[in-house]
Amino acid sequence: MSIAPSTDGRTLLSQAVERCCATEGSAPISREDAEVVARLLKAVADPVRLQILGIVRCSPDQEVCACDLPEPLGLAQPTVSHHLKVLVDAGLLARERRGQWAWFTLVPDRLALARQVLEV
Repeated sequence: MSIAPSTDGRTLLSQAVERCCATEGSAPISREDAEVVARLLKAVADPVRLQILGIVRCSPDQEVCACDLPEPLGLAQPTVSHHLKVLVDAGLLARERRGQWAWFTLVPDRLALARQVLEV
């Protein structure tokens, strides 16, 4: 299932979360919707990725260059790049190329979805 916007502007993931978090007495979440929500949770279920999200959130303008992450994380650049890719693929971070470096910013809507799922 994609996280791209549907015809009504909502992502399929947000629709899945709405069905997952429906009120009492409604149908249980479908397997397909559960897999979508699980992918989001899997992306944040890693200590390094949680650290990255925290570093970006606390950075000026809530953005960070990939070149600035290996030292505070104590990891090699390829490992940091792997974790950044997982977060971008989950839609939690947006990536922007500036010269030879990639800069990352938070995607507030996706973080809100993660919070909504965790409140279940």
